[in-house]
Amino acid sequence: MPAKDVYHDAVRNALVKDGWTITDDPFRLVWGKRDFYVDLGAERMVAAEKAGQRIAVEVKSFLGASQMHDLELALGQFLLYRSILEEQDPDRRLFLAIPVEAAEIFEEPVGQFLISTHMIQAVIFDPDKEEILRWIP
Repeated sequence: MPAKDVYHDAVRNALVKDGWTITDDPFRLVWGKRDFYVDLGAERMVAAEKAGQRIAVEVKSFLGASQMHDLELALGQFLLYRSILEEQDPDRRLFLAIPVEAAEIFEEPVGQFLISTHMIQAVIFDPDKEEILRWIP
């Protein structure tokens, strides 16, 4: 099992504060002989929906020496996990959890390009307050 990201617990707590129930920690995916672990699986009941909403969240700290390198790694992991989810659990949406300090990269042209080109869904969180600040659909 992979090591937890430095912000794992902060994101878990932020999701719970935001009304989500953590269902998996980690959320296991299997493809052939390979196991993959998305950091969290969660669901939230919505009054208008009987089944509710289901998500998987991959937590990233962006604390490395280069935010661009961290972004490259995060994008690769996000695309891999999303591809498997689309086949195995198409009703579950994958989100990339990004600390507010690193969210500026998604405001820049390269970030906007990646969001639109690869349909990245993200959740921006405050690691100190353990709160969700915004969702990027």
